[in-house]
Amino acid sequence: MLEEVVQSDELQELEDEEQQLYEHFRIAVDKGQEPLRIDKFLFDHLQHSSRNRIQKAADAGFVHVNDRPVKSNYKVRYGDIVTLMLDRPRYDTTIQAEDIPLDIVYEDEDLLVINKPAGLVVHPGVGNFHGTLVNAIAWHLRNLPSYDPNDPEVGLVHRIDKDTSGLLVVAKTADAKTSLGVQFFNKTTHRSYVALVWGNFVEDAGRIEGNIGRDPKDRLRMTVFPPDSETGKPAVTHYKVLERFGYVTLVECVLETGRTHQIRAHMRYIGHPLFGDERYGGTEILRGDRSSSYKAFVENSLRLCPRQALHARTLGFVHPRTRQQMDFTTELPSDLAALIGKWRGFISGTTRDTFADS
Repeated sequence: MLEEVVQSDELQELEDEEQQLYEHFRIAVDKGQEPLRIDKFLFDHLQHSSRNRIQKAADAGFVHVNDRPVKSNYKVRYGDIVTLMLDRPRYDTTIQAEDIPLDIVYEDEDLLVINKPAGLVVHPGVGNFHGTLVNAIAWHLRNLPSYDPNDPEVGLVHRIDKDTSGLLVVAKTADAKTSLGVQFFNKTTHRSYVALVWGNFVEDAGRIEGNIGRDPKDRLRMTVFPPDSETGKPAVTHYKVLERFGYVTLVECVLETGRTHQIRAHMRYIGHPLFGDERYGGTEILRGDRSSSYKAFVENSLRLCPRQALHARTLGFVHPRTRQQMDFTTELPSDLAALIGKWRGFISGTTRDTFADS
């Protein structure tokens, strides 16, 4: 994939014109495309790349248009065929079975419900081609003849972030995945998350609505756009306060939609980033005083749970075969439970007047 290439810091100039090249990526420029620099064109079409690295790829002779190398200032137009040609074969993305422990909450002939630990990547991708949840599932189902981990018609129905823990459903059959996929699309599933966020909410419950799309200033982060904007995809999150700790709040979040980083982006949007969420500013001390003791307390809390404080606690859907309602709930993982306990202990020794302006 082109994303893999333009993220690499190992781009080297071609040594000679006779060097064998391998095609890694191809895209035909659509009709109606206005003349546009190829570095900007590729930046707009890729999720995990920077314009600077695309320019490096072009300068190294890796970016071709109509079978000829071009520089980054080349302007694409309708009819152009843009390809990426490299001096090494494409990475083999075939999913291999790997013996990785799974916390299986439920299993039958149609599906699996798994409690994913924080730190485990769900699906192979750039920088994580092995050691993922999908590799672990392939090992667990290695003796099931009907299950092919490389077949998109079976497997994961939805995903959660690497450093988010909690429940996921996996389809063993194509019929199960179709049924579950329709339920997710029609928003008839139930998913709730527990999150520890910065700040003390005024209200006890609320609704966040705002389109979610990739942040133009940081391609690895999502941001929120107005609901009536043509940018991003519509997203709605409902939240309810579970417990208040003055400078942070424990909330339950229920997803009406399922966008990438939805809870993380929505909470940051309303001024309450998830505690410990480095990408969205949650590792900064956003509430509270600046005393050395409080700073030490927060730093210790971040070490206790060194990830975004988010857990997919409940999952509900209709079983694809029996048509019975299936509902699952998990306990909080030990790191998040310890973090909440630490804040609970902190607030027990502090007067509520301290948090009046938090």
